[in-house]
Amino acid sequence: MDILPEYKSDNFKQQYTNLRSFPEGTKNCYTLKPSQGKGRNYLIRAFFMYGNYDSLNKPPTFDLLLGVDLWDTVKLDSSSKRVRKEIIHTPSTDFLYVCVVNTDSGTPFISGLELRHLTDSIYRRDSGSLDLLHRHYFSLNSSKIRYKDDVFDRIWSPGHPTSGSFIQTMSEVDSDGYSLPSPVMKAAFVPEDNQPIELLYRLTSGISTEFYFFLHVAEISKLPKGEVRELAISSNGVQKPIIFTLPYLQTTTFYNQKPITDSYLNITIQRTNNSTLPPIVNSIEVFNVKKNSELSTDAADVLALNQIKSFYKRMNNWQGDPCFPKSYPWAGVVCNYYSSIFSKITSVNLSSKGLTGHIAASFAGLTSLQILDLSDNNLTGMIPELLADLPMLKTLSVYFSFYLSFSSPLSSLSLKLVVTMMANISKNNFTGSVPELLLEKSAAGTLSLRLYERPSPHHGKRKGEFTRFTNSELTSMTNAFQRELGKGGFGVVYYGCLNDGTEVAVKMMSQTIHASEQFKIEVELLMDIRHKNLVSLIGYCEEETNLALVYEYMAGGNLQSNLSASKPLSWKLRLQIALDSAQGLEYLHNGCRPPVVHRDVKTQNILLDKNLQAKIADFGLSKIFPDETRTHVSTRVIGTPGYLDPQYHETEHLKEKSDVYSFGVVLLELITGKEAMVNIKEKVGTLVQWVIPILETGDMREILDGRLQEVQNTNSVWRVIDIAMACVKRTAMDRPTMSQIVTELKECLAMVMNTEHDTTVPDDSTEMCLVTANTEMAPEVR
Repeated sequence: MDILPEYKSDNFKQQYTNLRSFPEGTKNCYTLKPSQGKGRNYLIRAFFMYGNYDSLNKPPTFDLLLGVDLWDTVKLDSSSKRVRKEIIHTPSTDFLYVCVVNTDSGTPFISGLELRHLTDSIYRRDSGSLDLLHRHYFSLNSSKIRYKDDVFDRIWSPGHPTSGSFIQTMSEVDSDGYSLPSPVMKAAFVPEDNQPIELLYRLTSGISTEFYFFLHVAEISKLPKGEVRELAISSNGVQKPIIFTLPYLQTTTFYNQKPITDSYLNITIQRTNNSTLPPIVNSIEVFNVKKNSELSTDAADVLALNQIKSFYKRMNNWQGDPCFPKSYPWAGVVCNYYSSIFSKITSVNLSSKGLTGHIAASFAGLTSLQILDLSDNNLTGMIPELLADLPMLKTLSVYFSFYLSFSSPLSSLSLKLVVTMMANISKNNFTGSVPELLLEKSAAGTLSLRLYERPSPHHGKRKGEFTRFTNSELTSMTNAFQRELGKGGFGVVYYGCLNDGTEVAVKMMSQTIHASEQFKIEVELLMDIRHKNLVSLIGYCEEETNLALVYEYMAGGNLQSNLSASKPLSWKLRLQIALDSAQGLEYLHNGCRPPVVHRDVKTQNILLDKNLQAKIADFGLSKIFPDETRTHVSTRVIGTPGYLDPQYHETEHLKEKSDVYSFGVVLLELITGKEAMVNIKEKVGTLVQWVIPILETGDMREILDGRLQEVQNTNSVWRVIDIAMACVKRTAMDRPTMSQIVTELKECLAMVMNTEHDTTVPDDSTEMCLVTANTEMAPEVR
């Protein structure tokens, strides 16, 4: 909504001109996912202006949450009042929740939300987050200062103390790790008659709190010979002040290492007995501490619930943390609070939510689940046997719109699971009453249920997330298989287009490949897997001898063809593709329950969309199409020369670390521009065998793709080489995990980005109570 015109002005900031309101639900949240991840320093800023957008002239009051903790209460006294909340926060997870909560005092809203990454070596504190009270610079200037003058986009307001004067310089002032803007440090306040400078701050509530201050000072006057400006800085009557002489045109930052606990903060800056000149001050930041409870719902449970929400495209009121604050849990979700730190999900009630499709496999990720109620929905398909692996599950309530068959028992469910069949089941579908059947099977020690879809003239068409196509539909969408996109170990891929214009890739399976007995359910489980770096599976065909999988179309082709193209990929783009691919694999390994091992990672299976974002393709195919002669997957299906884990020949089993080995080969291809199999002294060998002896000489240029232009940041290349060589170590236990690889590649990409913007990576090794320009700390790029 836009605020009313009478509350706008020519110098009005864009953040306040419109807003988003939340009339539905108690807790509404934004989920911020900064690429730098957890454990880093972030500045978070929220803007609010009512502006009588709803013409009710009733400014609301509501709570603002950061994560699961109360950040502040937003109270708007009038339609014209503007409120800005700002906090410096270090999250313990890779995402941040910012939520507005309805407290029955009007509809919550938000005008703007900003997230900035700060250098991690600044704004140190014992614990908690730093809630901004004041950020002032002392100058005759009357305008606010922020980005681009401030690389961190801090907002500096002018301060105008009385009974004093201002001095300024035209020279540049060297900054310290806090990267103070030039206009902030080029001016300073000087009191009259050598009086001390008193900076007093109080909270309006008058209650005791914990304060931190960061005082930024620089000598900006060229002192005549014999003149001295020496400062004594103290706070709240501390008897031993800090004594310091300011270097010329260099910033020094003073801050308290321990929080000051009081109902006020009083900073005194005075001259010492040795000083011939009065004290000065350039700028100051004052914060109070917001304690972080560090409570959260178990990360695996949060992931599973979000996958369920994404799959069914329902439960829009599932926002923020599922269990905290305790007064605002997700609707239908019950948590246990036995742990003092995190909570687990014990019950999920999604009855009467209009759910369609099959039972999402992501429910199996809720390892403490005891009760699952899916009754009164339009669900179809079979109960996934994955639910049988849930150790705590006692009750599964479902609404049946299928025929029942007891011919193939799900014996693993046994007596630990009771299935309640809700009303609306026709007695014509089975013999005996529902309770009698359940009791009979329970008494026998097993619960034997297989659920089939009700036959339909549309031959298996689904309303939900996926589609079962007929062979004639495949023929139509591919224009009689006219355009071939490529060939692989499983068959030929054709270009297709659905009736709604969606472009697809149709993988027609070779006639020699036979689907497993659970082909349909395995495919449907793979359709549950959704990630921005995984190629989405849209549907399938299983008709007589015809087997096919229908995927989203990737216009950029595969990585192998792009690496061999006449126009070479830049080093920055290669790094981005490596990170995208690593994130897709990391999700398969850690974000899926049970984990998915790709088993055939290679540049042919890394596809690029029209924007050159990389996605992993063909994951899970070796499970859908197993080698029927072996108890594990053989190289006939998944072995690709040059990529295969050497330990496979010893153990004949492929695990997550086998994917890591293959990914290491992909990294070497990105570095060298060569394929996984190369000529070594007139013999064919692997790329790994070719690289190792060259690297032992220490000459990176011998392996770097000669088509790459001058790489500005060679450290990033060496870092990726190190990652690749760690991945291809012979022993699996010595290889990193995909999570570790993702973290490393993010840092490599940041190194390249920093180089392009001509900035340096900060030195985060020093902690002190004063920081000067000589500490050589610099900001990360904005």
